Amino acid sequence: MMLVIIAWIIAILAIVAAIYAVETKDLLSSAIAMGIASLVVSIMFLVLQAPDVAITEASIGAGLTMAVFVYAIGKTKRWEE
Repeated sequence: MMLVIIAWIIAILAIVAAIYAVETKDLLSSAIAMGIASLVVSIMFLVLQAPDVAITEASIGAGLTMAVFVYAIGKTKRWEE
């Protein structure tokens, strides 16, 4: 029962971070929110006892993808019009 409650809390956190990433006008905040959502999803994989998928999601999804987005935003305009 406790595992189900933890899974629901983690799922709600991921959904909130994803909605914030879509709704914000600041592109840097949006990229960071997507990195947080990806990190929360990797924690969900860890709770579901899939550590190999969790490590891959954390390194590629949260780490590398967010770094590429931040680099690209640095080369363009930060605010959406």
